[in-house]
Amino acid sequence: MKKLLAAFLAPLVLAGLATPVAAQSRIKDIAAVEGVRTNQLVGYGLVVGLNGTGDSLRNCPLTRQSLEGMMERQGVNIRGTNANTKNIAAVMVTAELPPFSTPGSRIDVNVAAMCDAKSLLGGQVLVTSLQGADGEVYAVAQGSIQTGAVSASGGSGSSVTRGVPTAGRIASGGVVERETGFELANMNEVRLTLRNPDFTTAQRVASAINQVYPSTAMAENGTVIALRAPGQMGMAGFISQVENLTVRVDVPAKVIIDEVNGVIVMGDAVRISTVAIAQGNLTISVQESAQVSQPLPFSRGETAVVPESTVTIEEELGREIRIVNGTTSLSTLVNGLNALGVSPRDMIGILQAIKAAGALQADIEVM
Repeated sequence: MKKLLAAFLAPLVLAGLATPVAAQSRIKDIAAVEGVRTNQLVGYGLVVGLNGTGDSLRNCPLTRQSLEGMMERQGVNIRGTNANTKNIAAVMVTAELPPFSTPGSRIDVNVAAMCDAKSLLGGQVLVTSLQGADGEVYAVAQGSIQTGAVSASGGSGSSVTRGVPTAGRIASGGVVERETGFELANMNEVRLTLRNPDFTTAQRVASAINQVYPSTAMAENGTVIALRAPGQMGMAGFISQVENLTVRVDVPAKVIIDEVNGVIVMGDAVRISTVAIAQGNLTISVQESAQVSQPLPFSRGETAVVPESTVTIEEELGREIRIVNGTTSLSTLVNGLNALGVSPRDMIGILQAIKAAGALQADIEVM
């Protein structure tokens, strides 16, 4: 009796070991703290030191006016003079201010030409203030531009360019001058926002947090989970513990179709009801040829070219109707569709037809 029981239980144990464990994701990878984000900065400045590849002052009045204003601040008046240098260019300077940046810390900045400069290679950005959306100055940029591009031209007008020489980057070229004012330590409550909103995932996140820190998390909706730090624990320390907890992310059943590239992406939750499918290819060929009509000897007819068309229709045979059974997993669905022996582009039409028949329990999104 024991031997029979052991023989019966062995396959069940092996089947249990073979069952795949649902993938777990860290909360920090699926959610973000509301308010903890980067801020975009932008500024207008001048680049000097270009080797004759800058703006033409005659075609770019904004560069001329900027040059005149800058020189006046230096005590030099060049208004009304015939300044025609091509070693200067007007540029837009952009950067991203990381969260919790403090005055004195450095950030990378991007530089792009605004007028008809040919290249910014070797140029130097003069002090440029970078403003946020509120109009306040948060950083100042200055430094040498690295374009990573190559540009050369000959006397006959031929030129070779690799990369984009009119845009570049200054590593650590910006200095933060102002904080954003987001004081996390003084907050009694923060909110987590899911990057992919889902009610089930939001509830699982709140449950995972409450299992470790009871009554500290509540899912407000499919996107937001409100957090309150327990006891004397600081908010920063509480978030550092919460973001390393793992949860199983739930995703909706969706099929993404890229008709241009013939790409199909299906989620694990996609299911299909039992359906019968037949697929075949119909090819119509039209061949045009020219025939010469030659008149009989001593007749008054003329030689003429007569067009002739040949139309053929070919239909692929041997594709019987196949039944795709109701599936319980994505692999079963894929195997059932692959049994039809069709290409991805043909499979796109099949999936859309199955959806129209009401047998595909998923949303189809066509890109």
